[in-house]
Amino acid sequence: MGIYLNPGNEAFRQAVTDDVYIDKTEMIALMNQRLNKSSGKYVCVSRPRRFGKSMAADMLVAYYSRGCDSKELFANMAVEKEKSYNTHLNRHNVIRLDIQRFLFCEAHLDIFIKKIQEMVIRELRAEYGECFEVGPYGLPGVLEQIYVCTRNRFIFIIDEWDCMFRIAKERREIQKDYLDFLRGLFKGAEYVEFAYMTGILPIKKYGEHSAINIFDEYSMLDSSDLARFFGFTEKEVRVLCTEKKIDFSDLQKWYDGYTLNGLHIYNPKSVVDVMKRKRFKSYWTGTETYEALKVYIDMNFDGLKEAVIQMLGNGRCRINPQRFQNDMTTFNTRDDILCLLVHLGYLTFDENTSEVFIPNQEIAQEFLNAVDNFSWNGLIQALNRSEELLKDTWALNKTAVSKAMESIHNETASILKYNDENSLACTVLMAYYSAKAYYVNPIMELPTGKGFADVVYLPKRDVEKPALLIELKWKKSAAGAIRQIKEKQYASWIENYTGDILLVGINYNEKKGHTCVIEKYEKK
Repeated sequence: MGIYLNPGNEAFRQAVTDDVYIDKTEMIALMNQRLNKSSGKYVCVSRPRRFGKSMAADMLVAYYSRGCDSKELFANMAVEKEKSYNTHLNRHNVIRLDIQRFLFCEAHLDIFIKKIQEMVIRELRAEYGECFEVGPYGLPGVLEQIYVCTRNRFIFIIDEWDCMFRIAKERREIQKDYLDFLRGLFKGAEYVEFAYMTGILPIKKYGEHSAINIFDEYSMLDSSDLARFFGFTEKEVRVLCTEKKIDFSDLQKWYDGYTLNGLHIYNPKSVVDVMKRKRFKSYWTGTETYEALKVYIDMNFDGLKEAVIQMLGNGRCRINPQRFQNDMTTFNTRDDILCLLVHLGYLTFDENTSEVFIPNQEIAQEFLNAVDNFSWNGLIQALNRSEELLKDTWALNKTAVSKAMESIHNETASILKYNDENSLACTVLMAYYSAKAYYVNPIMELPTGKGFADVVYLPKRDVEKPALLIELKWKKSAAGAIRQIKEKQYASWIENYTGDILLVGINYNEKKGHTCVIEKYEKK
């Protein structure tokens, strides 16, 4: 049993014996199907910090490695029922690398590739004696010689594979050398039985092409059939709440919201912290990506700040993720920043609509912390007005709503380019920020058959509040907005889904400012 070659199962044993553990061993059966397949034996899984990447890697090591006996450890777990379970349990040569262990600081960047090879070759020497000579091809050459001599293949488990890209953000030559090393290690290598890499970022692209194109990638943008292994599912969280006597509805409000392949996924670390501490709050503050959030959303890409404001108001933003280069420095558009925030866990991605949004209250709090600075002057004040504005809307107080809209506009004029209905919609979402306590996420441009209602708020289940149907006008009239709602019968499309409905017409004119009309809808 070595550190890198055929390591033990102690790391996974510690996870299993923790106070909170969710059985994710079914994933092993899916990986067994990929062993020794010409296409499919290379897997790269990228997900944010605190989402169980290392635990999954430790689980695979404990299962495959010849350096330990894990039969007792996997007893009564889901994988034990799989047909392939006994075939592969502790039957394979495993090389386990945690790249972060070789990169304590920037000073190691120039030597870490060399050190990785030296440390692994040292352990291979102890196992395979004089079966090989170390030549100019380094570790790949050594493994090739071992395979020719013994026909032994290896399973590679590489954790934090991308940490070099986060440390050496600007060192392009080091990045290229590292990718060349990985390509040389894996591509076309007969000694590879299976390779599993995990990190925060997908594999780096140069232009439109991947630098290592042999890997099947699973990420927060496309998790495919591995979605249920990216975090805790709702079913798993419900069971935990019952066992630990935690209110599921409160936990759902704080931590639900990541959508992966149609599943609701919860951040495992945050859920575990709640189970242990019995307290609902944001457990993200202080992580290394928190400072990154502040830096990235302050970047002055066209439309980025409007997008953040829209999402703080529970709105969504459509993005094109295809051009993102999978690093932390190549940013050309706001979509590049928003894609990175998905990989960091600050946004979630709806694969069906190509939209991103803030997943839950925990992450919304992190965004609020990040925008509470001079460059976002006025935003926090505007959000603080939201609760009163919402109450005035319920009270049909059109004068108060108009004045609040005007104040919010003035307070955020330096952030928003106020020149069309999209900007007005952004202000409305910000103004109704507090609606998230009473309403499901707002529906933008709800199709009604005779047009599109601009913004619709439907109350949550068991919340006795009126639905809000909001129509926006630019340099026209609020009364005209109400008239359009009635003529095109927007409200008729939602009257069977809710109780009372309020029609809200909002117009902006540079000379007159904001005007508002609010009426109660009379159902037929």
